[in-house]
Amino acid sequence: MTLVDNRPAAPDFAAARKAMIDSQLRVSEVNDPTVLERMNTVPREDFVPDSARAIAYVDRAVPLGGGRFLAAPLVQGRLLEEAAPTVADKALLVDGGSGYMTELLRPLVGSLEALSPADALAPGKAGDFTLLVIEGAIEALPDALAGRLAENARVVTGLLSRGITRLAVGRKIAGEVALMPLAEIGMPVLPEFAVPKGWSF
Repeated sequence: MTLVDNRPAAPDFAAARKAMIDSQLRVSEVNDPTVLERMNTVPREDFVPDSARAIAYVDRAVPLGGGRFLAAPLVQGRLLEEAAPTVADKALLVDGGSGYMTELLRPLVGSLEALSPADALAPGKAGDFTLLVIEGAIEALPDALAGRLAENARVVTGLLSRGITRLAVGRKIAGEVALMPLAEIGMPVLPEFAVPKGWSF
């Protein structure tokens, strides 16, 4: 009698990471060696629910539950490449909910503080962070968060406008942060950073 093992083969996550780099990142001009090395090293499958491990490397956002998502790999790659982190940076990260971006960024900067979107809205003392990375799309950057940044600090985020999400960069100059959209890119929206709706008549 022949026994047939019908159990599905375990996913080859190392091969999935290589495919992510070759077919998602490089073809979209994410080529910074440090960014690629981090994304080839950190296992995305460890930052999603067990039921989603097999789809951790797909080129779309992966639901985490509770309305949170792990953004598609291209989002993290573009955010990191635009951030250009260095060991001289004191970095502040608004993590999208998985902890994956925290793990990617931590070894690339001198120090890192990671906040949830809700905690990022809380009043904080004036800070000296030189880099702010927001892992998701926002409608507006709250004054409380901008106030944590040092003068000339760099900001990399997603920006939501009229239903479209874009990668955006900016700097804090004379106490104000101005953001410049760069390119359309699909990314999870962080509802905590929505602009309050005004009255309509």
